[in-house]
Amino acid sequence: MCGILAIIGKGKDEQLVKALSKRMSHRGPDESDLHITENGHILSHERLSIIDLHSGKQPIKGTKSAYMVHNGEIYNHQELRDGILKHHTFKTKSDSEVIVHLYEEFGYDFLNKLDGDFAFVVIDGDDFIAGRDPMGVKPLYYGLDERGRVYFASEMKPVTDQCKTFSTFPPGHYYTPKTGFVKYYKPEYEDFKNATRELDLSLIRETLTEATRKRLMSDVPIGVLLSGGLDSSLTSSIAARLLAEKGKKLSSFSIGLDADAPDAKAARKVAEFLGTDHHEIHFTIDQGIEILNKLIWHLETYDVTSVRASTPMYFLSKAITDRGIKVVLSGEGADEIFGGYLYFRNAPSTEDFQKETIERVQKLFTADLLRADKSTMAHGLEARVPFLDKAFLDVAMLIKGEEKQPKTYKGVEKYILRKAFDTPETPYLPDEVLWRQKEQFSDGVGYNWIDQLIDYCSSQVSDLQMEQAKDRFPYNTPTTKEAYYYRDIFNQYYPQVSAAQTVRKWIPKWQENLDPSGRANAAHVQADTEIAKSNIVV
Repeated sequence: MCGILAIIGKGKDEQLVKALSKRMSHRGPDESDLHITENGHILSHERLSIIDLHSGKQPIKGTKSAYMVHNGEIYNHQELRDGILKHHTFKTKSDSEVIVHLYEEFGYDFLNKLDGDFAFVVIDGDDFIAGRDPMGVKPLYYGLDERGRVYFASEMKPVTDQCKTFSTFPPGHYYTPKTGFVKYYKPEYEDFKNATRELDLSLIRETLTEATRKRLMSDVPIGVLLSGGLDSSLTSSIAARLLAEKGKKLSSFSIGLDADAPDAKAARKVAEFLGTDHHEIHFTIDQGIEILNKLIWHLETYDVTSVRASTPMYFLSKAITDRGIKVVLSGEGADEIFGGYLYFRNAPSTEDFQKETIERVQKLFTADLLRADKSTMAHGLEARVPFLDKAFLDVAMLIKGEEKQPKTYKGVEKYILRKAFDTPETPYLPDEVLWRQKEQFSDGVGYNWIDQLIDYCSSQVSDLQMEQAKDRFPYNTPTTKEAYYYRDIFNQYYPQVSAAQTVRKWIPKWQENLDPSGRANAAHVQADTEIAKSNIVV
């Protein structure tokens, strides 16, 4: 896990490029390297050492003339080394090196051979290829400066004041100067009509277990983000079992406003049940408000849900790295795959339900994945997401829509995921956690967090500012004072229209109240009257 910067085109000052790359030094605090090719192109790398701690520095040179930088993890790198790349000479033990050799072996057509989370650039003479993993677990941006140089970077920070235009690199694509953007990831599930798979609970359990096993690949200690909700608890349970097979104990981490926060209480139950080495972190509302400026600089978004949820994740990530952990498993993706958000109960038809799950999965890179990456990498912590494993998606996304719908099971969301791990002989979780209602992360840390955050933002934005919001922010105009406050901070760091256009708002469907809090849905068992019954629009 790292930060990468590539500039294709001659004449860029080396010292300036180093300074631009250092804007992402939080992503790779272990090492920093830069290479200028014979043709004047530049590759820079901020490294967080996870695999091959000693010889895996980047850029990595191939057998001939190609150089490569990569951010992420390739989980099948050993299989590739032992198989289709066995005749290649490897200089490192790094998982990243397989990318440059795949390029040498297959040209542009190799990304479907990678199983992992990645953003990379390979430069070969004046030719190059950039690619991003299927779901967009790893961030990547691209831009063009006034002299026609092409930029690729893990975050917006290095390119915003260098490029006249820039944008988010689309997941599941690669780009070359000869082909432009090419969509290489074309799963069956993108057409909702293909969701015809009969329910097989054991297959759900087996593929998620294997997805978790892959993501335990590391030469450094691994932990889990344990919110006490279903998704992170299942990930923790599976990981604890797999590590126990090797005689290892899992470290788990949770956060809340205090010990009575909904997530904190549930996480303690899970940790005790699993026997993890558990750490509970607390933060105050004042601390959360105090770091909003810095947080939004890291996140590079003004989306309300992302800011709300990233604040506790930011504090938790720092506490984890302070304890020497560099990698954590996280539960992102399950709600999108299985229709877990409470608003899914209101889907007007099975077809609408299925289409919404597909769209939410495809847009994860604009919200939950962006939050998971940038709030953890702000402290040099790598987050891995088993639910977004390609093989698991091929199973889970093709299950018949009616098998996933909450209304099929008297309103219980993610019923089939819960049932797949409901094994009384060898239970994965306590029943009260396995069947706990969905609690969105920003709610679960303590309901006062969102309530007081809304109040604080409202106190900082005047009615006049709201009246003039469309004049100041004609694109994606904020419609609440909370949204305005975040947009104002974002604009201080990223004033370009291109920057604003990279952001997508997370808004629930099929409910009168469009506030993104889970408590805004009338189905929430403890729905807050101010949030659930008002008509807040973000």
